[in-house]
Amino acid sequence: MKATFVRLVLAALALLTTAGPASADIVERVVAVVNDEAIFLSQLRMRAVPYLDAVRRARTQDERVRLREELYRRVLDQLVDEELIRQAAQSLEITVQQSEVDRAIRNVMQQNGMDEATFWSAVRGQGYTESQYRADVARQLLRLKLMNQRVRDRVNITEQDVRREFEGRMRQSTSRLRFRASHLYFALAPDAGAGEVARVRQEAESVRAGIRDAATFEAAIEGHTGGELGWLSQGDLPAELEQALLVLQPGEVSPAVRGEAGYHIFLLHERERGEAALPEFDAVRDAIYGEMLDAAMARQEELYLEELRRDATVVRRL
Repeated sequence: MKATFVRLVLAALALLTTAGPASADIVERVVAVVNDEAIFLSQLRMRAVPYLDAVRRARTQDERVRLREELYRRVLDQLVDEELIRQAAQSLEITVQQSEVDRAIRNVMQQNGMDEATFWSAVRGQGYTESQYRADVARQLLRLKLMNQRVRDRVNITEQDVRREFEGRMRQSTSRLRFRASHLYFALAPDAGAGEVARVRQEAESVRAGIRDAATFEAAIEGHTGGELGWLSQGDLPAELEQALLVLQPGEVSPAVRGEAGYHIFLLHERERGEAALPEFDAVRDAIYGEMLDAAMARQEELYLEELRRDATVVRRL
């Protein structure tokens, strides 16, 4: 019955989308079939709406087309996984009640200190309607219920596991370097093109050429963005910026280094091994256990999803 229905839908939609001039917009079509259950273009487009602003901000039409295609592929993968989860939950008679959705939303409001009007205004500001948000919460609750039933028993974290993790973190903490540094910062706009990047790099390198030592670095700060960063530990900065500090000796100044949002010039004041006060095991046990549980559950959820994908018949038409 399901297979017959899907074939009829495909045939009907083929007529709808091929009738008329070749340049007409496609109103509806099937973009994937998951075990004889169809996913439609309208579903894909609706779910992509909150993310379309980034596509519209692209500088060229070709880039907009590329970004939209990438977005649609990611959203379609998500819709396929959600359909696999829905089907698995249905086979296990797992459901989500409206009262559970309402309770989950109230919890989010309370956690963020929002009244109902402010909360729904924030939701609309993110590009969602109330019905879309409620549907999304229902999907998350369904996934959580399914994973708790099918995956939770696969995860077994012992007291010894938690203690080993604690001891490893303590060893890492005491061996990690700490830096006290200042920086000069030359910002790049998120959508900066090659010309703007070159201009900002040239400005940063020009300023760096006039810096001879710590005193001239401090003088340069007065006319540019920057200042004292305080103490930083290894891992606090992105790798490309941290590497610039690792090779400096106290009092030395780095070259202009490209970061995610602009160029930086660093002055290293001091460097030392981390000697922060270490917490007792009992004080952090529950937090470490929770982090380990979340990581293990995420891994087992992905393995379970891989099983569902492997056992399913999925046809993508995008």
